[in-house]
Amino acid sequence: MSHNQKSDLIGFAEVAAKIPKFMSKLPHLVTGLKQAYLRTSNSPAGLGIAFENAVKRNPQGCALKYEDQQFSYKELNDWANQIGHFYLSIGANKGDVVALMMENRPELIATVLGLAKIGVTIALVNTSQVGKVLAHSINLVKPIAVITGAECCASVDEIRDELEITENRFHWFADQETLKDAGEAPNGFINLAEKIENFPKFNTPTTQSVQGKNGLFYIYTSGTTGLPKAVIFTNSRWTLAYGTYGHVIDLKPNDVMYCTLPLYHATGIVVCWCGVIASSATLAIRRKYSTSSFWKDVKKFDASAIGYVGELCRYLMDAPESELEQGHRVTKMIGNGMRPNIWDKFKARFGIEEVLELYASSEGNVGFSNVFNFDNTVGFSPTPYAVIQYDKEKNEPVHDKNGWCIRVKKGEVGLLIGKITRRSPFDGYTDPEKNKTVIMTNVLKKGDAYFNTGDLVRDIGFRHAQFIDRLGDTFRWKGENVSTTQVENILSDYEKITAAVVYGVEIPNTNGRAGMAAITLHDDVKLDTQDLSNMYSEFKKSLPAYAVPLFLRIQVTVETTGTFKYQKSKLKEQGFDITQTDEKILVLLPGANAYCELTTEIYNNIQSYKYRF
Repeated sequence: MSHNQKSDLIGFAEVAAKIPKFMSKLPHLVTGLKQAYLRTSNSPAGLGIAFENAVKRNPQGCALKYEDQQFSYKELNDWANQIGHFYLSIGANKGDVVALMMENRPELIATVLGLAKIGVTIALVNTSQVGKVLAHSINLVKPIAVITGAECCASVDEIRDELEITENRFHWFADQETLKDAGEAPNGFINLAEKIENFPKFNTPTTQSVQGKNGLFYIYTSGTTGLPKAVIFTNSRWTLAYGTYGHVIDLKPNDVMYCTLPLYHATGIVVCWCGVIASSATLAIRRKYSTSSFWKDVKKFDASAIGYVGELCRYLMDAPESELEQGHRVTKMIGNGMRPNIWDKFKARFGIEEVLELYASSEGNVGFSNVFNFDNTVGFSPTPYAVIQYDKEKNEPVHDKNGWCIRVKKGEVGLLIGKITRRSPFDGYTDPEKNKTVIMTNVLKKGDAYFNTGDLVRDIGFRHAQFIDRLGDTFRWKGENVSTTQVENILSDYEKITAAVVYGVEIPNTNGRAGMAAITLHDDVKLDTQDLSNMYSEFKKSLPAYAVPLFLRIQVTVETTGTFKYQKSKLKEQGFDITQTDEKILVLLPGANAYCELTTEIYNNIQSYKYRF
């Protein structure tokens, strides 16, 4: 164990030193924990109820800011009610699903709220998806309607013939940047703003009938079979997040949470918004993240808290220093993925006092939150879990002579598993077979059951952990989970490629792992100059930008039999280090629209951070 790892271990003295500051937020936290843990699957629960309570507390307070627009709690609630009443009028019932594909803007927030109030499950479609991946994601959840923003309309229109949705259920919201076209929905789409105009603004009668067990969101994660999996996020889970993360951040009604994270991910739509609703504070959103506009927006919105993922922190640290990054109100941030080597520097440079790092997964049943504000930790978990020894070579947990898994000692790294109980259930995926693969039974004693997170963490004491790495066939890049199998399938569709093995590799000074593929070509075929641009063009048509591999390694053969796992492990270990292989490696440099050969000069420039991936 290194000196830094030892210094990160938490003991009684460290916890005691944090208690005075912690006590100031305790009353608010206790209120949240009561709501989180006194719920049952049949209790009225969820986003709709919590928001209506926030409206009662602060009706004229600002609920939402976007560009030059702002909405009070009453105004946003009225708008959401019109959407809810409209969907009730066309026969939407509790338990139905509506797919929503829209970039961050007020229409998305109002739509989510309106549908939540009537018990409809909202499928939050990743706005980067296109083609067959998009068609799969929508059809997977069997929606009764799809709502698309004008900015995503072309992607939906391209695959509409593949969607199992009635023709008159393609609903459309105008793009804020082209409101002059607000009344002109494209052919085959219905203007939702026009449809809801004459519907009532009073609360829908259904809110209190929404129970904890009812679905609130479908959130998509990478699937090991190659296509996205839809994870059910129930109102009960939302209430748990609201009671914990929402109250840990301890906002006040005059606070403003600035969120540039995509709202089809739980960190934005759940974690950031929970904290705002819990305090009747303000959510400020931006369409897409922008480094150059970040601190300008903070000043414009008078933000006092920010939502983050690791990539966002790196981008801000890489940017030139600016007067705007000081003299603001931001003292708190909540999110995940802050790298230990920039944690202290980030706080010092931008005047941050609390980094509320958290750990959770859309499908999982275990969560951590940095409630005591320690550095370099995902925080404390009140939910039952274990960290068990794991053999990375064999790709399986270590067992003792009696067949039980073994807990790691303090300071050691192991596999994080969440105990499945009535209070911390596993809600799971839409695919029952996928559920079976992630549930472990008879782990530490007979009859127990745990959710396998697939993540390695370090036990640092006092129920705190550090995130170390992700196992399995997904990796994280640009704040998104990438399915290796999905990328392998798309790459293998290219006419000259017969097989592909995809994995994540680390680039110095970046977060997560960038995509790399070892590809094998058909016999007697070579890649020419045209292929270098054609491959990128073809990959981009079927994959979101973050999933397009940055490195291609051209192999003579790819092992797919018994030694396949070892081979993949070896490929990951060698990465794009040209000194470790005689095989040609191609790279997609930032801003390029074609691959080029990875030379010694380019390799050295990557190592010295001359490219911003």
